[in-house]
Amino acid sequence: MKIKYFEKSDWNGFFGLFTNNLTNVLVMASLLSAVVGLPGNIVYGRILPAVGLSILMSSVYYTFMAIKLAKKEKRNDVTALPAGTSVPHMFLIVFLIIGPVYWATGDAYLAWAAGLVWSLLEGVIELLGSFVGTKIRKVVPRAAMLGSLAGVSITYIALNPAFSIFAIPYIGMVALAIVLLGWIGKVKMPFNIPVGLVAIVVGVVIGWTSGLMDGVVLADSFSNITMGIPVPSISRYIDGFKEAVPFLFAAIPLGIYNFFETIDNCESAAVAGDHYSTKEAMIADGATTILGSLFGNPFPTAIFIGHPGWKEAGAKIGYSAAGGLAIFVLTTFGLFSVLLNIIPVVAILPILLYIGIVITTQAFTSVKHKYAPAVVLAIVPALADWTRNAVDIAVGAAGTSAADIGYGTLNNAGLNYEGMMSLGAGSIIVGIILGSLAVYIIDHKFLHSTIVTSLAAVLSFFGIIHAGTVAINANLGMTIGYAAMAVIFFGYYMYYKKNEVIVDERIPSSS
Repeated sequence: MKIKYFEKSDWNGFFGLFTNNLTNVLVMASLLSAVVGLPGNIVYGRILPAVGLSILMSSVYYTFMAIKLAKKEKRNDVTALPAGTSVPHMFLIVFLIIGPVYWATGDAYLAWAAGLVWSLLEGVIELLGSFVGTKIRKVVPRAAMLGSLAGVSITYIALNPAFSIFAIPYIGMVALAIVLLGWIGKVKMPFNIPVGLVAIVVGVVIGWTSGLMDGVVLADSFSNITMGIPVPSISRYIDGFKEAVPFLFAAIPLGIYNFFETIDNCESAAVAGDHYSTKEAMIADGATTILGSLFGNPFPTAIFIGHPGWKEAGAKIGYSAAGGLAIFVLTTFGLFSVLLNIIPVVAILPILLYIGIVITTQAFTSVKHKYAPAVVLAIVPALADWTRNAVDIAVGAAGTSAADIGYGTLNNAGLNYEGMMSLGAGSIIVGIILGSLAVYIIDHKFLHSTIVTSLAAVLSFFGIIHAGTVAINANLGMTIGYAAMAVIFFGYYMYYKKNEVIVDERIPSSS
């Protein structure tokens, strides 16, 4: 059978994934330049070209994996894994290391270099995780993995776009109607034009005719184009290491978070019909993150949430590499500042909302109905993490912080910030733990419940979860709480065993 590397339906996936990465890079540029204050020559001339190269490398490799899978299984309906910059890490690295180093030293180069060291460490952790990733995927219940993924999807992928859509409804809701018609209602667009392209074009037309977009600002953006070629450098690691050291412990749980996210996304792709090698995907993520940092990208690459959504939209093999190439060209030629003033971002956002809908729906429909409570429980930590981040941004914009206001004050006002912060720290791992625990309790597998809570106690003790940084005895309360749960579950296990209640304690590989 002849493998088709690019089909007409790939255009839907191209515009969807391209605009996803486009939005992320536009947000990244805004954070680095407007929020942190890094100069344009660093942001647009050094960092963004390296980001574009990283996205291109990961997209090309996942396209290669899709070609291998298509040839192996002799079918033309394989969808390549979507990839790009990890969105949660983008915010965290900006606010946890690049911003603090720049604000403390006033040296943009050192702040950038410190971020590169952080990204290098995350890449190494991902590579190490590849040796255990496949086993973890077989052990962890599907409801826990997909539920944790749905939590990240409904928060970081869907909520902010939804807010922006309804803030500018005369563009956002029109684009949303097109996306819902085309991808949920399966209605063909006029002349069979790709749904994503229709939504963007209509949004651009409304944006310019309504006066939302400004021609003068667009003209000015052409004079501020900054081109850049990503150049490899080891010396940047050396220069940034000293500044990065105080922050590197926080990179460890984020690196673990990243490889769990890869495991989750591989499981999501498998449910949609494309069974990729978890180990190979994790190696690809780690390698492209390391190579990206070598060329100047301080943000890890990751498999994106959304494979089933792009598959439903008709994407096959070629959309991923085509999208990566487009992003690389735009970043290298410094065109992001121009695009930001041509396309209303709100016209793009319904596409991301759609992806959030698909992933969350998949978490419930791909498992047995009895495991729905496990899916819900796995979603909750991501909600806590997103809400905590939203609170931090809000109070930060007011020139203060939750700590300055006082946790007790916030608690008295009805917002338990301290509990929210603890629950949300390491959210994707916490979601998997809580979801797995619920599955095992539903199945009365109390020995497995004991093992899960014992492991959670160890992770809490060292700050991998429920803490802002890795440390000894990072959260004693959570450690004791999980240990107490383990004792309760072990007691039930012994009771069932003593009374000869038969329970199948085999791990449910596809529950």
